[in-house]
Amino acid sequence: MPYSRGMKNIFVLGGTGFVGAHVCEQLVRAGWQITVPTRRRVNAQAIQHLPGLTVLELDVHDEAGLTRAMAGHSAVINLVAILHGDAATFAKTHVHLVEKIARACLVNGVAQLVHVSALGADSARMSTAPSYYLRSKSAAEAVLVQVASASDALRVSLLRPSVIFGANDQFMNVFSKLQAIFPFIPLAGADARFQPVWVCDVAQAIVRVLALPSGGGAVHTWELVGPDVMRLRDLVHIAGVLSGAGAGKGRPIFGLPMWAARIQAFFMELAPGAPLMSRDNLDSMLVDNVATPGMPGLAQLGITAAAIEPVARGYLGR
Repeated sequence: MPYSRGMKNIFVLGGTGFVGAHVCEQLVRAGWQITVPTRRRVNAQAIQHLPGLTVLELDVHDEAGLTRAMAGHSAVINLVAILHGDAATFAKTHVHLVEKIARACLVNGVAQLVHVSALGADSARMSTAPSYYLRSKSAAEAVLVQVASASDALRVSLLRPSVIFGANDQFMNVFSKLQAIFPFIPLAGADARFQPVWVCDVAQAIVRVLALPSGGGAVHTWELVGPDVMRLRDLVHIAGVLSGAGAGKGRPIFGLPMWAARIQAFFMELAPGAPLMSRDNLDSMLVDNVATPGMPGLAQLGITAAAIEPVARGYLGR
């Protein structure tokens, strides 16, 4: 459909995913007209009913097609991300795609680009990050810093969430299901620290960032975290308790030493499908996944962060 520059038209990459579905719902409430590209239309079944949302079959890695599809949109959100892969796969998804998105934004005169990065990413330290995941996320931020500095028309916003939880997540739900099957949990990275953030808070933050006064030439960064810093073993325990595993006490959790954790992750990588844990995930957990003191976050966007336990009780308890 033809778009008018006066309309609130937004192009949402990754809109069919867990976070993307919540973002699209919030955007509809805020009055945006949304285009969601996806390789296969069937992937958009959860959101295609939303009013004002158009699903577009497109390979987003096709730069020419991406540039044509983005025409007429005043804002772009990039939610595309992966958790597993080799260096080349991470580079393709997190870096090369961002380069294509940025070029398409400049060609089409897009006013705002909101990029969802990750807590622990930092363009100034991308060569020293411990994992492919964090290095590629950091490299993507470096691309956008360079683009923003060269353009006075494109506003670039970076959002760095900690691990995201919510109904249908692949985080607390996985820990719950494991404890429904196994009598105890051998846990890699048991003492890694996280500051989990609710998916609805992340979606709301994106919409509020879009409403801020626009202006190019600099990158604006927010770290999105919940109110509680927790070890991975504590999160697994909460998932077990709330889902009723072990008669409501959760299963015993045994933290693995790093050498054993890497062996476990190696064999998980060999299993079909996406692994529950990879060696690159373990490397990422060498860096605490918590907020940087002094960095703006949800509070500066007027959002009171939800704690994990009352929210998770609502969906794990079912």
